[in-house]
Amino acid sequence: MNKVKATFCVVIPLLLVYIFNTKFGAVPPLLKFLNPFTGFWQNAEPSGIGLNHKVVLKGTHDRVEVVFDDRMIPHIFANNDYDVYYTQGYVTAMHRLWQMDFQTRFAAGRLSEVVGSKAIELDRYQRRMGMVYGAENSLEGMMQDPKSKEMMTAYTEGINAYIHSLSKANLPLEYKILDFVPEDWTPLKCALLLKQMSAVLAMGSDEFYMSNILKKYGPEVTNNLFPDYPFREDPIIPKGTKWDFKPLPIPAVPLAFNQMVTGDIRTKQKIDGIGSNNWALSGEKTASGSPILENDPHLDLTLPSIWYQIQLHAPGLNAYGVSLPGAPGITIGFNQNIAWGVTNVAADVLDFYQIKFKDNSHKEYWYDNKWNRTAERLEKIKIRGSHTETDTVIYTHHGPVVYFQRPEKLSRADNVPLGHALRWIAHEKSNELMTFYYLNRGKNYTDYRKALTYYTAPAQNFIFASADNDIAITPNGKFPLKWKDQGKFILDGSDPKSDWQGWIPASQNPTVKNPPRHFVSSANQSSTDQTYPYYINWEFSSYERGKRINDRLSKMTNATADSIRLMQSDAYSIFAENLLPALLSRVDNNALNATQKEAFNIISKWNKYYNAKEIGASVFDLWSTRLFFDIWDDDFTIKGIPMRYPSRDRTIELILKDPNSKWFDNVLTSKKETLNDLVNESFKYACDSLEKKLGPIGKNWEWARVKQTHVPHLANIPGLGSKTLMMGGAKSTINALGEKNGPSWRMVVELGKNPKGHGVFPGGQSGNPGSPFYDNMIETWSRGELYDLYFMQTPKDPSAKIISNLHISNK
Repeated sequence: MNKVKATFCVVIPLLLVYIFNTKFGAVPPLLKFLNPFTGFWQNAEPSGIGLNHKVVLKGTHDRVEVVFDDRMIPHIFANNDYDVYYTQGYVTAMHRLWQMDFQTRFAAGRLSEVVGSKAIELDRYQRRMGMVYGAENSLEGMMQDPKSKEMMTAYTEGINAYIHSLSKANLPLEYKILDFVPEDWTPLKCALLLKQMSAVLAMGSDEFYMSNILKKYGPEVTNNLFPDYPFREDPIIPKGTKWDFKPLPIPAVPLAFNQMVTGDIRTKQKIDGIGSNNWALSGEKTASGSPILENDPHLDLTLPSIWYQIQLHAPGLNAYGVSLPGAPGITIGFNQNIAWGVTNVAADVLDFYQIKFKDNSHKEYWYDNKWNRTAERLEKIKIRGSHTETDTVIYTHHGPVVYFQRPEKLSRADNVPLGHALRWIAHEKSNELMTFYYLNRGKNYTDYRKALTYYTAPAQNFIFASADNDIAITPNGKFPLKWKDQGKFILDGSDPKSDWQGWIPASQNPTVKNPPRHFVSSANQSSTDQTYPYYINWEFSSYERGKRINDRLSKMTNATADSIRLMQSDAYSIFAENLLPALLSRVDNNALNATQKEAFNIISKWNKYYNAKEIGASVFDLWSTRLFFDIWDDDFTIKGIPMRYPSRDRTIELILKDPNSKWFDNVLTSKKETLNDLVNESFKYACDSLEKKLGPIGKNWEWARVKQTHVPHLANIPGLGSKTLMMGGAKSTINALGEKNGPSWRMVVELGKNPKGHGVFPGGQSGNPGSPFYDNMIETWSRGELYDLYFMQTPKDPSAKIISNLHISNK
């Protein structure tokens, strides 16, 4: 890293001239950036803040002790709740201020204030999706509860105390690159961060693709290719689990509404696989006789990391884990008695409604057999170096009408139908902070269940384990009460029966406690089997990761933290196990050239592990991707009619069970293609593509070199990201790892009398590229190793390696 930093000091000014002239427009004042007294040279950071460093923060109520361990992780010891969250805000800003600022500006649609008109369409999109509107509603909910209000207020004041302590010389580097200064933090920014997580995990919206498919192919073909439940599944709540409640009446289904949506939008292939894992084993399966809990949430990888490690200690509170920089509390972690973690549910909580307007003024729309008034929300977007733009967004009772005209060159808007209103759970009043307030202080299963009742969105699979030897998992959130498939297709915005008809009671969300198999797990697959009486969604991530996890846990005995650590890096592909034999048997070896024959020999012997040096993994990955394209692209790429491909699960079922299907014929050619034709074409294509790009079969064909996993800078600033990491893993494996997406935090917790935590994320505590703690954990993460986490009981706990401490007083 030292060589990288030295190179950075010389090269980055030259790169900046290019970057900002081509991407963002105007170059920031270069002499200001290079100023030896206030410029980026001042951002080199020492290895610690010093022993017995004292600071006066008048906003605190009492003395606070913060000790920093040898990875610069803060352990905060306070005498009351206010001070613990105030100090959390202060130290998080000390390490991650620019990241917090950038993420909330992005969420609020305020990047144009910093980078100019190049970001205007992105800002409009964020505003039109109702991000600020939703944050305002959430903030209202948070401020109504005295505890969460205190959390937000204290955390905000702590951040501002740090901001006010800064001079131009010690502003974070990115402020100097972009030539602006931080503004005061507000509680709304905390809410915006949580809304952005809802947006990231919303998993897109397919209903207008599906409506077009239904219009073109009819219900029989649509139901056949896009079934409501996968052919192969190993659900989160074990099959056969009984539901001990009386369900609410399911809303009646109105007349079908199959409106075709037109527009120049790209065809979508359903991207499957990269997602999160969690599991917990009861003491019956562990060497210690106490539970072990694991969580590795998979998200886009960035420097700085999306997570910030921290320990919070106050009366009634002693929790360790990771927080989201910009939000108080600990999101994933453990305390003396319990551990908890999350993965994404992918619930269907984002729907589009077609709206009938009275005229082009959009002041009235038809609903419930009468004309109703719309509302206007004026979004003022400041543009650096230019004017302030006012964008008028029309709202119906469903929510905002995102677009009447499609913006150019904004791919994230491709799945937004024109003239349609957005109904999204992220617009609801909510108070997710209280879920983490109570989990951080939880002592048992009862506390866990209470905490979940406060949670709205984004829906998460909350996993739990306790020192009482209880384990549980709950796909949890505020789920709308819908009829089956409500939201699979675009909904009729004029019919009240198409509205969300209430909410599934929180107590009836699917859950299981202490199942007979002695473990619980999730990997973003279906929440339940088909006996669950409510509709959550019609499509989830493919089952392979969940199946592999459950297969391994079923056989596991005398498990230790190391057993679980090794399992986190498991790269075996059940996808390849299911599909590869059927493909190999159809390859015509006599029609292959020398390179193709060598590749065929390699993949025939491949063990189906996506390990770093496996060449077979590279061939199979490109082969299967091209095969799926060959099967579906001719049928589901039609100009002016946006559609998507059937799922991986349905495609595999077709290959294995219906090899003579009509769908294997390419309707755009005069020849009648067969499955054998497509298998051979796609195999040759994969080999030829790899050879053309990487040369003859050899080291360059190894999976890690093809996959190119790396951790980029949050704003993609060259020189501030990681090198390419020689790692295995793939979308369909437990170690779900892509080019720049993967396990953003790996954690293993051993419960018992003295809990032990282990964890790592791909980055470092500091957001400063000049700090030794900027990326110091990446190598450990890339090797699949974990650090022992110092769960301190006092500021002088001898078990921790302390490099500096901070004594805070208010006078």
